[in-house]
Amino acid sequence: MLRPWSGPFGGVPPFDLATPVQLAPALEAGMAENLAELEAIAQNPAAATFANTIAAMERSGRLLDRAYTVYGIFSSSLNDSAVQQVERDIEPKLAAFRDRITQNEKLFSRIAAIYAARESTGLSAEEQRLTWLTYTNFVRAGAQLDAPAKQRLAAINQRLAALFTQFSQNLLADESERYLLLDSEADLAGLPEAVRAGAASDAQARGFAGKWLIVNSRSSVEPFLTYSTQRALREKVWRTFVNRGDNGDARDNNRGIGEILQLRAERAKLLGHATHAHWRLENSMARTPERAMTLMEAVWTPAVARVREEVRDMQGVADREGAGVTIEPWDYRHYAEKVRKDRYDLDTNEIKPYLQLEKLREGMFDAAGKLFGLQFTALAAGRVPVYHPDVRVWEVTGRGGRHVGLFYFDPYARVGKQSGAWMNAYRNQERFDGEVTTIVSNNSNFVKGKPGEPVLISWDDAVTLFHEFGHALHGLSSNVSYPSVSGTNVARDYVEFPSQLLEHWLPVPEVLNRYAVHYQTGQPIPAELVAKVERARNFNQGFATVEYLSAALIDMKLHLAATPTAPIDADAFEKQTLEQMGMPREIVMRHRTPQFGHIFSGDGYSAGYYSYLWADTLTADAWEAFTEAANGPWDLEVASRLMDNVFSAGNTRDPADAYRAFRGRDPAIDALMRKRGFPTTEKAASR
Repeated sequence: MLRPWSGPFGGVPPFDLATPVQLAPALEAGMAENLAELEAIAQNPAAATFANTIAAMERSGRLLDRAYTVYGIFSSSLNDSAVQQVERDIEPKLAAFRDRITQNEKLFSRIAAIYAARESTGLSAEEQRLTWLTYTNFVRAGAQLDAPAKQRLAAINQRLAALFTQFSQNLLADESERYLLLDSEADLAGLPEAVRAGAASDAQARGFAGKWLIVNSRSSVEPFLTYSTQRALREKVWRTFVNRGDNGDARDNNRGIGEILQLRAERAKLLGHATHAHWRLENSMARTPERAMTLMEAVWTPAVARVREEVRDMQGVADREGAGVTIEPWDYRHYAEKVRKDRYDLDTNEIKPYLQLEKLREGMFDAAGKLFGLQFTALAAGRVPVYHPDVRVWEVTGRGGRHVGLFYFDPYARVGKQSGAWMNAYRNQERFDGEVTTIVSNNSNFVKGKPGEPVLISWDDAVTLFHEFGHALHGLSSNVSYPSVSGTNVARDYVEFPSQLLEHWLPVPEVLNRYAVHYQTGQPIPAELVAKVERARNFNQGFATVEYLSAALIDMKLHLAATPTAPIDADAFEKQTLEQMGMPREIVMRHRTPQFGHIFSGDGYSAGYYSYLWADTLTADAWEAFTEAANGPWDLEVASRLMDNVFSAGNTRDPADAYRAFRGRDPAIDALMRKRGFPTTEKAASR
């Protein structure tokens, strides 16, 4: 792990050689080397210049980058007790290491001198942006604080690192160790064959051959809640899922959340901000919590109104069936599916046989080729090392056969893998010291079926597949000089824009007609079924929006309310605030606070879960640029503008400017409201 990566394509991660016991020594060696490199920059007797300071910093830390990539794989995808011990030991050390860098006064003085003269020393636009970013990040991390404040800040960051790790490990344990084991065929009533096969496969993998197991993860729970006709079992599965991290046992996350919120509030005060939310949003597109709240509240009211309509429709179905039930949260998906079938003559079970994971993967590759000229060529097994047999790798080339990067695909759920779906960059694209191509991955938790049979996925899972591939394309398209501004290293409320935009190509006829083919007959999805899907496009949008937006609002309100001195009871705050907001009782937040890994497993999305809605404002508006164009979704002139100003530009320019260059104007909220089927407003989201 200490050696530069070897092998083809400029070197590849040594996943076949790495073991958990190597992680901590490699990370510690990387930190030591990086500190020495930065100290040499700080002590350089020559006057500070971009070349001998900012560029030199970009050149440093390569050993640590390589080690951290492998560590990230173990933490996210191969997490066992040995890896968890490494996490507990190393995360506070990594936090202390980062503080030692930003608190290096001589290094910061050089950065500040370059920043002050950035517009008068002949720097390129990208170099000016990188200088601004470096200086701003140091200031935001406390570089200008006095010595006692720096010491306290470092202690806060180390404690937060430990709390984040504990939160993640508690959540992983509840997802891995809590499940529903089904013993009889009667327990499977209503479940499609693909769901049954996945449950049987999961049971066998855990030593329960001949039974069925519902894993405590979204990809397993949601199909069960949709199709199972066993209401008592639906409730049991639902309660197990929504109570992750909230069971009053040793893995309960509530106490840790309270401390995290207090420490974040104290850190924000030290750094001169009113709240953690104000600190986090300072360099975002939104700039302030108030602007983010304005957008969320504009959407919340019509979304809740739509939920009331949806519940009325579902209750009507239940009453006509003589079910004798009042719609509860564990009923919502089940009865929504009945309403969909009744209103649109659309049963999602009709769609699923046409949604083969591998065929849809081919479809997203094809879309990338048509839009951006990217081609994906599968590498033979063994050509590059992988960390699990499920992982496959493709070489990505551009027009003219130019090598662009590598794409790793890890699609299946397993014990020790965090839930959800995500994209990683194992290596960022750069060229300031010679061309370095990127290595990216997409990671999901699809449930495997029987060996040799195609994996069928839901429409929502297909959307997620395209979403994460949008992140991958953002990384693969990068065309910048410096790694710190490469690929997806952009503002949090901008990074979801390219990924959400790519979702729109899933239902495009050219994709569905060719890649949504029946797993048995090979016949393309019928036109009348596609038409039903399109007619039902905004069906259940109230649920989808409220489920997400309630979590985003609680995230923001928690961080606006938190103080350094008064602890917050997260469970009580969640309950009371949702009541004040008028949260429909039939829906639960997509991520309740005790399992809200986006927010409490690290700082990344904290006070920033609104980002998906902010980015979707851009997405809806950008999609209309395609639908208004001469060649619709495949208009190459629009695609070229998108590539030049968004996908390839990384963080080399302000995202608002980049979007304006693509679209010719600021985005407006009207497109978002149209997309979701809500009443429109003339208010511009970007103002």
